[in-house]
Formats: sequence, C-alpha cells, structure tokens
Amino acid sequence: MRLLLAEDDFLIGQGLQQGLRQEGFTVDWVQDGNAAGLALETTPYAALLLDLGLPRQDGMTLLKTLRQRDNPMAVIIITARDALADRLHGLDSGADDYLVKPFALEELVSRIRAVSRRQTKNVQPELAAGALRLDPIRHLVWLRDEVISVSPKEFALLYALMWEPDAVVSREQLEDRLYGWDEEISSNAVEVHIYNLRKKIGAEVIRTIRGVGYRIGDDA
Repeated sequence: MRLLLAEDDFLIGQGLQQGLRQEGFTVDWVQDGNAAGLALETTPYAALLLDLGLPRQDGMTLLKTLRQRDNPMAVIIITARDALADRLHGLDSGADDYLVKPFALEELVSRIRAVSRRQTKNVQPELAAGALRLDPIRHLVWLRDEVISVSPKEFALLYALMWEPDAVVSREQLEDRLYGWDEEISSNAVEVHIYNLRKKIGAEVIRTIRGVGYRIGDDA
C-alpha cells in the first residue's frame, strides 16, 4: 500500500516514514502543501496522512481541494490541534479520520488499515490465479489452500502481478509499487523478490517475459 505523508516537522516525518516502511507500507514524504498537491496529481496513493500546519499551502486547503475534485482517497489528519472544533472541522471537510499528536505508531497503522477496509468494502476481497489466492485486506496468500508466509515487499509484488493476471508488468513498474521516492533500490531488488517468491510458490507461477517484465504464469 502506497501512502503520501505530508508533514513539515523533520523528526516526526522521518520517524513516521521509517516506522511505516518497517510495517510494510511504501511511503513518500513531502514537507509542504504545494509538494503534496503535486504528488497527488502525479502518483496514485491509497491514503494521505495530512498534517494541518503545512507551509506554502495548509492541510485544510489541500483537503478541501481534494474533495472538490471528487477524489475519494482516504485521508487521515495527523495534527497537534486537539480542540473539538478542529476535529469536527476536519471530519466535516472530508477527512476519514483525525489523529492527535503525539500518538503511537501502532495506532496510526491500525487506523490506516481501518480506513483501507472501508475504502475497499465494495471491492472483491480476494484475487485468484489458478491455485494461488491473495487477500489484500488481511494480507494473506494461499497456495492450494495452504497459507504461504511472504514479506511485505513480496506481498506487494504479488498483488501487482495478480491485479491484472494477463498483463506483463515491467521491472520499473514493480519498483514504483514497492519503493518510495527516496528509498535506495539495488539494481536487482525486484529479481531477488521474484526469486524468493518462486521458492515459496513455485517457479512456474511467475513467468519472466524476456526484455519486457513479469506476469502470472498460465499454470499458477
């Protein structure tokens, strides 16, 4: 799941980005409202974590612009403003949740997953390709009804391939799905994840289309 974190405080932003990445999320971090607006126009995100006191364009203005454009993206406000009037204003302006600083990372993760479940409640909960099944809500993978243990990156890669099982997905597209803007990516990172997945689910499940990318195999 790719998140956009809009937070101008360096220590808070850095800590949240690192913590959320350890929880398996892909996180892009911006420090002002204009940068957040540009990121939202160019990159698809599952959710926006929005501080209200952003420079150049405040968070509330950004939120209202998002909703005026009928963008249904999940938005969680993260702010030190704890007055009831601020909470009500944020929720009435279109936020899905409102979290007051300081907060535990575990609570933020729980709220992200909760708004994600609400966003996807009308979406088919499982993807399937042959004997392989994937549940994007519970982050579970089955092969012939046996649960397979996969890392967060392996799960995200498998989800990208199973979302369009007949499509070929390039290495560059997979890197975009798995990594944030400033994450260091080794030249063979995708290949390593593919190799590890094949050991768990079988070499025939993920096919390499030489010079193009990868796709789910016909014998999955």
